[in-house]
Amino acid sequence: MVEMINQKEKKRLLSILIPAYNEEKTIASLLKKVQSVDLSGMNVEKEIVLVDDGSTDDTVKIAKAFPDIKVIVHDRNRGKGAAIRTGIQKSKGDIIIIQDADLEYDPDDYRNLLVPIIERGAKVVYGSRRLKKENKKHSSLAFFLGGVGLTWLANTLYPGLNITDEPTCYKVFDARLIRSIKLNCNGFEFCPEVTAKLAKKKIKIVEVPISYFPRSILDGKKIRWIDGLVAIWTLIKHRFTD
Repeated sequence: MVEMINQKEKKRLLSILIPAYNEEKTIASLLKKVQSVDLSGMNVEKEIVLVDDGSTDDTVKIAKAFPDIKVIVHDRNRGKGAAIRTGIQKSKGDIIIIQDADLEYDPDDYRNLLVPIIERGAKVVYGSRRLKKENKKHSSLAFFLGGVGLTWLANTLYPGLNITDEPTCYKVFDARLIRSIKLNCNGFEFCPEVTAKLAKKKIKIVEVPISYFPRSILDGKKIRWIDGLVAIWTLIKHRFTD
């Protein structure tokens, strides 16, 4: 009985993985937001893991000035997917969430993202920009249509998936599950690869509404049209392989 009570009271560790590349303009504001997120009452502690992917600006210097943040540095730029894979390997959490280093996504959404996992036993949660009607702005029409198109393709290739926002940054995983999935991604194809592999395992993806504050390429957005083609190919490839 005592052991059961202790297990219930034991806090779960949330690993917040932040892949970063040349984000000196936003990284300080982002880290302040992440550190200040209030998760009281959820029995959760935070572990913040920033993986710098070979930045040539002051991203690392700024990040290392913050207390209680684990900073891992790639010796060269390998891509977002590679940084996320490093973060998964180096993190210690029971739950893992992906957080971009810019300010497009609001850490205040963590609480809602965690509820399905903590209270209902979900294994995967995606934050959907499409489910929040207040999100009226987009980086551009091309980015918006690209996201809609990738979501449609994912749902078409993987019957039963039924999600509304495949390329969302906010993806939350039971850590044991995500560590059991072999990921090969190096670039932005992390999203389609992990979605495809979850779908093939018949893992239910729960979605919750999130806020979205898009930035443009002029503001520093790094994804390009070629990444969209890679995402399409990744969804198709994993449907018929593995």
